[in-house]
Amino acid sequence: MKNAPVENEIALSPNFDANTANPQWGGRFASGPAAIMTEINASVGFDKILWRQDIKGSLAHAAMLHKVGLLNETELAEIQQGLSDIAQEIINGDFTFSPALEDIHMNIEARLSERIGEAGKRLHTARSRNDQVATDFRLWVRDAIDGLLDQTSALMRSLATRALEYHATPMPGFTHLQVAQPVTFGHHLLAYVEMLSRDSTRLHDARQRLNECPLGSAALAGTSFPIDRKMTATELGFDRPTANSLDSVSDRDFALEFLSALSLQAMHLSRLSEEIVMWASAPFGFITLSDAFTTGSSIMPQKRNPDAAELVRAKIGRILGDFTALITVMKGLPLAYAKDSQEDKEPVFDATEAMTLSLAAMDGMIRDLKPNEARMREVAGMGFSTATDLADWLVRELRVPFRTAHHVTGRLVGLAEKKKCDLADLSLQEMQDVEPNIHAGIFDVLTVESSLASRTSFGGTAPKNVQHQAQAWLEKLG
Repeated sequence: MKNAPVENEIALSPNFDANTANPQWGGRFASGPAAIMTEINASVGFDKILWRQDIKGSLAHAAMLHKVGLLNETELAEIQQGLSDIAQEIINGDFTFSPALEDIHMNIEARLSERIGEAGKRLHTARSRNDQVATDFRLWVRDAIDGLLDQTSALMRSLATRALEYHATPMPGFTHLQVAQPVTFGHHLLAYVEMLSRDSTRLHDARQRLNECPLGSAALAGTSFPIDRKMTATELGFDRPTANSLDSVSDRDFALEFLSALSLQAMHLSRLSEEIVMWASAPFGFITLSDAFTTGSSIMPQKRNPDAAELVRAKIGRILGDFTALITVMKGLPLAYAKDSQEDKEPVFDATEAMTLSLAAMDGMIRDLKPNEARMREVAGMGFSTATDLADWLVRELRVPFRTAHHVTGRLVGLAEKKKCDLADLSLQEMQDVEPNIHAGIFDVLTVESSLASRTSFGGTAPKNVQHQAQAWLEKLG
């Protein structure tokens, strides 16, 4: 019995014309592709997102071709109008994307030739899909960076606004997830403003490095046509044309650097998400989130789950995975272009979407959350959190060496633990039994508020510091 046909296999008619299936190829192939080859080779299903950048690049290329005499006035006008009409078709949902034409570049070019004839076929003079896609992709990543920078600034503003609102609200500061010293809630929020500011600088740096134009590098060796690459670079907002045609068409550093920056930013958002999840839990009880950013349980009616924070916490997995996927693709590619590079876009598109959603969700949660100030103040005083203040007082007031002060404080903590009371509840006599020179002034530094007020060093948690820093960030962010 003959084997059953493979589901994706297609029978080719004796009259099959490869040029009809994909007229852009010319007469190179005598038979058309199998269905599986069409499926694996086509990228238009995902790279159609580049259509704006592709049209923008083509308009700049056409203007340059006209300037150097490779297009006449009529041809330029026809191309410009044709591309404008195609853009409107795509916006209106009237454009048919064909997998047989493989990618967004060939789809737009074929439609242009269909609409305006010979002039459309002249557009590809002095360029290749290799430099075309490299240009489109850089334009897309540049636009994505600009959008994410705006979102990051918005989140920083929200954090700084809440930090100013709660600049004097005590909360416990942790090390090893154990109560360490009191800090303010505003100070804690500003820590994430600092992280996000570094994320912003990384995105700015990535944008600056990617802002060179590959267009005109052609397939890999440049072109013999008298093109003006500086003109197209300027038209597209690039700082300069790329300097090496081989590197121009094969480089994906810009995408990798972008994904690396997003991975770091996703890690920061994940850390903040983890804290929101903990803070919202019953054992902590530091904050509440409204129904806008929580969900209920299918079986436990009392539950309010911080799902938005949990989902943002998880996004680092897919974003870091996208970076790992692309760097693995690129690690073994010889110069110049190889079809492997078609795998560059989906990780970038996916990571950008994940980060866009994460920033929006986090911004919403920060503006939505309501601190439980009484509970945070209560926990801030637990675990002998002012012990360091006691040691500092011994050094400052009694001129005791810090290591000696540390030892004395440890003995006093041990005594308080034995008595099951706070340090401030020990009597002066009990303290003097450990260190005879201690006087009543010690009680001025053993409260949470006095501890906070004393941390006036630059970058410290003193409320006046936090207020100043929050105001400075809000002025800077505009």
